Amino acid sequence: MNIKNIPQIKHTDSGNFFLLAGPCAIEGEDMAMRIAETLVTVTDKLQIPFVFKGSFKKANRSRIDSFTGIGDEKALKILEKVSKNFGVPTVTDIHTNEDATMAAQYVDILQIPAFLVRQTDLVVAAANTGKVVNLKKGQFMSPESMKHAVQKVLDCNNKNVMVTDRGTMFGYQDMIVDYRGIPTMQDFASTVLDVTHSLQQPNQTIGVTGGRPDMIETVAKAGIAVGVDGIFIETHFDPANAKSDGANMLHLDYFESLMQKLVAIRKTVNQF
Repeated sequence: MNIKNIPQIKHTDSGNFFLLAGPCAIEGEDMAMRIAETLVTVTDKLQIPFVFKGSFKKANRSRIDSFTGIGDEKALKILEKVSKNFGVPTVTDIHTNEDATMAAQYVDILQIPAFLVRQTDLVVAAANTGKVVNLKKGQFMSPESMKHAVQKVLDCNNKNVMVTDRGTMFGYQDMIVDYRGIPTMQDFASTVLDVTHSLQQPNQTIGVTGGRPDMIETVAKAGIAVGVDGIFIETHFDPANAKSDGANMLHLDYFESLMQKLVAIRKTVNQF
């Protein structure tokens, strides 16, 4: 997929990677606008093609009392407002066929969660909206097997599809990234590395997912070095009190510094 096909995306001729970034979940309008403003300012300065990310609801929770959202339509309207106010495209997760139809009215990219990427009905529902579809590689799947998920979208006459690696299960409470999978999946579609979810430590005994945010820079640098097309990062100005996935999010204060380093690496890689 050519990222130039994504409405409103800027800086596509910069030679940079593209970026999907934002909070794990939309917790409210003020927080979304605050995060978006910082991300847009930095990505404009560094000429990084940027898509704002926010989940309008969280369906995959460890505990029944975990935060799931502020209301579907309310959160989707906030994503729409971010897009209009800052002139950037948006992406959100969907979990049901009905979600696909609803979310497509508000966002530019529909994301299929890793645990659901083999659900044919869901992938087809997303593809049939005509929106860009981002297929997250299942933690239990090989890179090679993602060609079948991509083909489902193509078979719906939708060529706007990309894949995202978010790590592979390694034991019960850890994830690893196999960087060999990036060029493999690039044979099928544009490929993104989800840095922060790759650093999750799921299935903790307390029922709240852990993480290794101290390794965000390491994983991101490696992804850029091997030529990934895009980077996915969840970020928040107060990760410790975020309502979802705070344990593996990048603190917003560190965002610009990390992007500067990744842009420098990409410029070097582009010389070869």
